[in-house]
Parts: sequence; C-alpha cells; structure tokens
Amino acid sequence: MASWFSRRAAPVDAPKLKPRREHATALRVDLHDIAPDLLPYLGQVAYLQLQAFESLSRVVQLVPALASKEAVAFAAGAALSKHQAIAAEIRRHDAEPAVVMEPFATAIDGFQAVTTGRDWQETLLAVYVTNGLLSDFFMRLAQGLPGDVGTRAASLLGTETGTERIAEILAAEIAADRTLGSRLAMWGRRLVGDTLLVARSALRLSGNERNDEERIDPVFTEVIGAHTRRMDALGLTA
Repeated sequence: MASWFSRRAAPVDAPKLKPRREHATALRVDLHDIAPDLLPYLGQVAYLQLQAFESLSRVVQLVPALASKEAVAFAAGAALSKHQAIAAEIRRHDAEPAVVMEPFATAIDGFQAVTTGRDWQETLLAVYVTNGLLSDFFMRLAQGLPGDVGTRAASLLGTETGTERIAEILAAEIAADRTLGSRLAMWGRRLVGDTLLVARSALRLSGNERNDEERIDPVFTEVIGAHTRRMDALGLTA
C-alpha cells in the first residue's frame, strides 16, 4: 500500500476500459453483486468527503483572489456538510463514524498526499477531478445498497456543491496562462489512475479477473465519460 502513495509516483494501472460501442449504454451490471456492505460503503464515502474538505481548506489559504477564496470556502463547507450527513447516516445504524471510517484512513490519507499538487491550481484541479470521479462512482454504487439508504446517499452525492464555481476559477487561470493549461492537463491525467484504484477498492469482486472486468466495465465507462466531459469543459484533454 505504501508504495502507491509517494509524491509524483509512477503511473499506476487503472481499471482497463474497453472501447465504447454503440450499445454500451445498454450494458448493465447488477450492482448488488459488487457493492460493499452498507457500513464500509458509508465509512469510505464519509472519509473521502472529509479529505475533500481538508484539501479545499488548504487551497483557501493559498488562492490569491478574495472572490476565489470565497468560492473555494463554499465548496469546502459543502464537502463538510456531506461528510456530516453521511456520519449521521452511520449513527442511524447504531455505529460510530470514527470507528467505521478507521479502516480507510491510511489509504485515503495516502491518496490525499499523492494528489496534493505543487501549487494551489494543481491541488484545486485534483479535488475537482478526484471528487468528481469518486462522487459519480459512489452514486452509481449506491444503487446496490439495501433499503432506501442508497437513494439518500446518491441524492446527497449528486448535490451541486460549488463545483461549477471551482471550474470557473480553473478556467480563468487556464485562460490567463497557456502553459498552465498544458501542465494541468498532464496533472489531470496522472490523477485518474490513483482515483480509480480508490474506487475499485470499494468493490466486492469474485477474484476471477476476466469475469470481474466484464462486470465492472460498464460502471467505470460511465464514470470516465462524465470525467471526460468535465475536462473538456475546462479545455483540458482527459
């Protein structure tokens, strides 16, 4: 585990995505087969939202423009609100959030370390990319949870919480500096592999690699598609 999380580590092998086919949207997977148990799902999501809050809070201290500080602070507050809502869901199931999150703390802390950029622009893009990918992934995975918890979790993760304003800040920075755009595009591509490893770690797989890849391919294809559209909107190549 520790070897994954060194600064500027070598690219990792992300889940392999098959080329899109015209009927790809018709492919479906029974998410009940691959979704984790309820409390591990909630614990991992809760800690990821706490990590996003921490990263955005650091960016607030570094971003120079006051309007940008306010926008990033709003996004940080929204991530904290999501964390608190998921923690409340954990307590609703007679468990303590800290105990449920603990098994994921080391891996997610390492993930945060490897996705912290050299400057505030890189770190802000990292949160934009990683939180976008993981929110999309865990929203889909929520469909495999029992009862109505999945519906509540998906609704919470799908709430717009300042990402549009973060995108506006990044777009303005890129427009003002062409070299920054090239650097952020490369940085964004580096982030994807580590982020998909975090997503994959949540899945309950059979151990049959070929069968597992066929089952999870539609989920990751949809997630990567949404990520590509977000990067395109910034004028960056995914």
